[in-house]
Amino acid sequence: MTQTPANKRHLLTVLVEDYFHVGAFGNLIQQRNWTNFEPRYEQNTLKTLDLLDQYDAKATFFVLGWIGEQNPKLVREIVARGHEVASRGFYHRSLKNLTNEEFREDLRKTNRILEDASGQKIIGYRSAEKLNYEKDSWIFDALAEEGFVYDASFLPSQKDEKAKRFAHKVHTSGKAVWEFPYSTRNLGLGLLPISGGNYFRQFPYTLMRKAVKDWANRYEEPFLFYFHVWELDPEQPRISAASSYNRIRHYRKLDKMEWILRENLSLYNFTGAADYLGLKSELRISNYEMRDDKSVLEIQTPKTKDQKPVSVVIPCYNEEPTLPYLANTLRSVEENLSQSGFQPEFIFIDDCSKDNTLAKLKELFGQKENVRIVPHETNKGVAAGIMTGLLESKTEIVCSMDCDCTYDPHELVRMLPLLTESVDLVTASPYHALGSVRNVPGWRLFLSKGASFLYRRALHSKLDTYTSCFRVYRRSSVINLPIEEKGFLGVAEMLGRLDLQGGKIVEFPAVLEVRLFGFSKMKTARTIFGHLKLLSKLSKLRFFRKPAEIRTSLPKENLKIISKER
Repeated sequence: MTQTPANKRHLLTVLVEDYFHVGAFGNLIQQRNWTNFEPRYEQNTLKTLDLLDQYDAKATFFVLGWIGEQNPKLVREIVARGHEVASRGFYHRSLKNLTNEEFREDLRKTNRILEDASGQKIIGYRSAEKLNYEKDSWIFDALAEEGFVYDASFLPSQKDEKAKRFAHKVHTSGKAVWEFPYSTRNLGLGLLPISGGNYFRQFPYTLMRKAVKDWANRYEEPFLFYFHVWELDPEQPRISAASSYNRIRHYRKLDKMEWILRENLSLYNFTGAADYLGLKSELRISNYEMRDDKSVLEIQTPKTKDQKPVSVVIPCYNEEPTLPYLANTLRSVEENLSQSGFQPEFIFIDDCSKDNTLAKLKELFGQKENVRIVPHETNKGVAAGIMTGLLESKTEIVCSMDCDCTYDPHELVRMLPLLTESVDLVTASPYHALGSVRNVPGWRLFLSKGASFLYRRALHSKLDTYTSCFRVYRRSSVINLPIEEKGFLGVAEMLGRLDLQGGKIVEFPAVLEVRLFGFSKMKTARTIFGHLKLLSKLSKLRFFRKPAEIRTSLPKENLKIISKER
């Protein structure tokens, strides 16, 4: 593959994945929730393809198998534009989480999906993370035996022999696999990655530009340039729960990547890995026929006469960034409820939002027959929003949930059966022995558990959690409660007053996760003092007033000794 300066070709590799797939958010975002996010990979991939067309450049597109399964039409579009499709693995998973056999099965599964979608043999692989020659070279055996021709996953270090910094063959299992490592510059003290992506966005580009030019002039081996399609999307949703480091790592200088890419496309001759190896003409699978995609129809779950009607109340205040995720989540929630014998109606309460929440609610949900959107003329608070929803609902069973999905609303299917005839309220509890918490800051947990400790001493019910908004109510049991607090405190007051008038409360062990989009509206100091004030009020009601002085809305037959069910 000897080249002269006039025809020297370099490798362009494009990673087709979305903002919610990345390793920086791996501890926050579960794979099972990927379908809940607003997908942007298609528009970003099409933008990339248009950009490459402008400069007559070709590339290898490393595509997640998950995306190939979700959107085979996009994979076919990449091939139709003259590019190669290669494997990124099915999920964006670290090799640390895969055994040798799991890794091989992942390769096979991804290849089946991508080959079926593209009509090309999949001969290239790039892992979800940068690999190390010393620890990870075992994958070459698996790649060779599974029929791969090349890999582009390894980031060399200074202790590696010089040859491993450049394109080279790895002989294994009686076969040879090409390795195209990340390009680096030797600074004497170590190797600086100069391949593109995050390095180009974070480091001064003057330094990167000079390093790439020096490589092109000095070495015969190809320079490897890469980027993710989400790096061309400065307007992508922000995962606010990420650490400061990961927010900088992911979002900083996103507006920089397009002009960097344009500059490099104008200066250098780029192609894909298979084309560089002279194999592109051999990729097409014989007898493969390009298929037309069938229209995807929205699943309509048939309603049956015996479905039980329920209302789901969702208070919203300045939740515009959260609503696309919520909309995707509620599609499957609605389907699950319908399949489980419930007929859901969704009531959104816009609590006089100052952003475009109300307009976004109308855009996403306004055309659905089983959705009502009720705006508050003034901001009243989350408890007031729940009470408005209870008043608006026409069903005896009413659920309330957080707009940010910090509790998984799919759990309603398991919570609803707990609202038996003798139960007035089912409340989610992350502090239950069978519940759990993920990624929530420790100080928030300390305050919440401290409040629960005090409420256990002020009320009859000895619960693990008193402040959750994720609940199932018997409407007649709570509609006339004299709730004075309208904000976060009102959620605890509602449970407290129900407790004092003899309501039966059941806990459901749930998982509480950190809020992904936007920010909590709770004022910490004000809430702490508010809880102390509310605790004092509830204690006085319990210990110093006659039962007749506690207003009740429960029928006499429901005034039973409160018990906690597990």
